Amino acid sequence: MSYISRKVLLGLGLAGLIITSVVSAPAFAADKVSLFKVITTKDDIVIGLTDAELAQVEGQNAGGLAKMLVAKGSMSVWQYAVHKSASGDLEQAPLRKVGLIASESLRVEPYATPLKVLPIDDSKK
Repeated sequence: MSYISRKVLLGLGLAGLIITSVVSAPAFAADKVSLFKVITTKDDIVIGLTDAELAQVEGQNAGGLAKMLVAKGSMSVWQYAVHKSASGDLEQAPLRKVGLIASESLRVEPYATPLKVLPIDDSKK
């Protein structure tokens, strides 16, 4: 095999790998997810809101989210939990859809994590 044909073969092989990895990558929603910790006297959970959901919250912060919950009385959100990815890395991922009920012993605060936060998969709603 000549030197040029080896380069062409190697280039085609690399191009095939790149195309395969792009095509096989999972399609996620474009919305970024913001995490919040909801704390009651009983327990606490981490929830995620997409940018579109957060845009509906006054001030787009924890205070606005608490105010919205009190005004509505209840709301449905995604609970987030830590899990291992296929590569073994820890990630924050949507666990299940839960209902929040407003009560006097409720606190909502931003939740910071060093882990990758996965988007909400709309097909699981």
